[in-house]
Amino acid sequence: MTAVGSGTDAGFEMSTSSSPPAGGRPAGGPPAGGLPAAGRTGPGVVLLGAVQVTLIFTLMAISVPLPRIGAEFGLGRSALVLLSSAYGLSFAGLLLLGGRLTDRHGGRRLLTVGLLLFAAASAAVPLVPGFGGLLALRFAQGAAAALAAPAAMAVLRILLLSEAAYRRAMAGWGGLSVIGATAGNLLSGLVSTYVSWRWMFAAPVVVAVAVLVLAPRLLPADPPLLLEGDPPRLLPADPPRLLAGDPPPRGRIAALDLRGGVLATAGIVLADYGLAQTRVSGWGAPAVLFPLLTGGALLVAFLLLQRRTRDPLLPPAFLCDARRAFGLAAVLLTAAGTALAFFLLALNLQQQRGWSPLRTSGAFVPYAVALLVGGRVARPLLARFGARAVTGGGVGLGAAGLFVLSVAIAGPPAGYASTLLPGLLLLPLGAAPAFAAAAVLAVEGTPPEQAGLAGGVFNTAMELGPTVGLAALLSLSGDGAPLAAAGGGFALAAVAAIFFPLQRI
Repeated sequence: MTAVGSGTDAGFEMSTSSSPPAGGRPAGGPPAGGLPAAGRTGPGVVLLGAVQVTLIFTLMAISVPLPRIGAEFGLGRSALVLLSSAYGLSFAGLLLLGGRLTDRHGGRRLLTVGLLLFAAASAAVPLVPGFGGLLALRFAQGAAAALAAPAAMAVLRILLLSEAAYRRAMAGWGGLSVIGATAGNLLSGLVSTYVSWRWMFAAPVVVAVAVLVLAPRLLPADPPLLLEGDPPRLLPADPPRLLAGDPPPRGRIAALDLRGGVLATAGIVLADYGLAQTRVSGWGAPAVLFPLLTGGALLVAFLLLQRRTRDPLLPPAFLCDARRAFGLAAVLLTAAGTALAFFLLALNLQQQRGWSPLRTSGAFVPYAVALLVGGRVARPLLARFGARAVTGGGVGLGAAGLFVLSVAIAGPPAGYASTLLPGLLLLPLGAAPAFAAAAVLAVEGTPPEQAGLAGGVFNTAMELGPTVGLAALLSLSGDGAPLAAAGGGFALAAVAAIFFPLQRI
C-alpha cells in the first residue's frame, strides 16, 4: 500500500546528465534509443513519479467509502474484504512477472501497455452496474499496475545512469508510495461525501492518458535487446557513437521463466487471499487455511525451481545482499505499520467516536503534512548519514508514534489533540525517511538490465506489507495491541540497523 517525498520535487534531481559533446545529440529532442537532452531529465522523472503516486492512490481509492459501496451493492463482510483486497491481490501477485517482462521487452514498452490497460479499467469502473463487474475491474487495475510499476522504475534507471543521481531519485521514489496512499485515503472520504466514490477513478484515467501522451518526448526509448540465440549486434567503430549518457544495449536475456511466473503469481495471490480472509474468519477456518497453505506450498516450489532454472524469474543471488534484504524487510514493515495505523484509526474514529467519513479523512491531514515534512528532510539526511542510519532512525521514531497511538485507542475516547495527534505526527515523521532510505537499500547496485526485477521485488514487498501486517497483527486481542506489536517490530528494525552488519551473505 502504502510511504515519502513531498510530491514531485521532494526526492528528485531535476537535471542529472551532462551536456552532450560537440556534434553529438541534436538540440530539441531525444535521439532514437537515447536519452532526452540535458535539462529534460527532470520532467521525465516527475512523469514517472506521477505514475507511482497514481498506482498507489488507486489502490486506496475505495478505502474510506467501502461501507457505502457495500450498502449500494448489498455486500456482506466477506465480499467487502474481497473487494478491498482485489487490486492488491493481482498487483502483488504479478509484480515479479511484470518485472521480468520489463527486463525482457523494455521499460517504456511495458509502461505503455500497462498504462493503456490501467486507463481502460479505471474508465470502466464508474460505469459498472454490479459487484461482479466492479470486482473484475479492480483485479484488472491491479494486473495493469503490476506491469506499469516495475516498468516505471526500469525507465527511471535508464534515465538516471549515474548511480548517485539514481540514489537521490530513489530517496524520493519510496516516499511517493505513501503520498499516493495518503492522498487516496484523504480524497476518498471527501469525494464520496460530496459527489460519489465513482469519481475517484477520474484521476487515474487523466494521469495515465497524460503520461502516454508525454512519454515519447520525455522518456528514453528502450535500448536494443539481444535475445538468446540472436547474432551479435556490433556498434560501428566510427561515429555515430553512443553519446555520453546514452544507455548501452541490454545484455542477452534468456527465455522467460514461465513456470516460475505461474508458481510465484499463484502462490502470492493464494497466500495473500488467505491472509486477507483472517479479517472475516479465524485462523483455523478452511477459507483461511486452504489458500494460505496452498499458496505457501507453491511459493516453496517456486524457490526450489529458481535454484535449478538457468534464467530464473527471481535469481537467488539477487537477495544474497544483506543490505538489499534489510531494505526490502524495512519496506514491508513500514508499509505494514502505516497501513495498520490507517485501518485501526479509521475504525476507531467512525465506530468508537461516531465521526463521519469526511471528518475521519480530515483527522489525517496533520499526518499528511508531517509526511511531506519527513519526505523533505529524507534526502539531506541520506546524504549526511547514509541509508542504513536513516532507516534505523526513521523506524525508531515511527515506533514511538505507533506506541503513542496504541495507548490512545486502547483507552476511552478522549481529546483528539492530546491523544491521537502526537502519534499522527511522530509516525509519518519517522516512516517517511525510513521508507525513502529503505528504498535506496533495496535497489542500490542494481544493474540496468535488472531494473525491472528490482522494481518488481521492491513493489512486491510494499504490497505484501499491509496484507501480512493486518492479518498477523489484527489477530491480537485488545484495541491497542496490534499497534503496540507493530511498534515493537519497528523498534527491532531500528536495533538491527544499528548493531548488525549488513554485508553480502
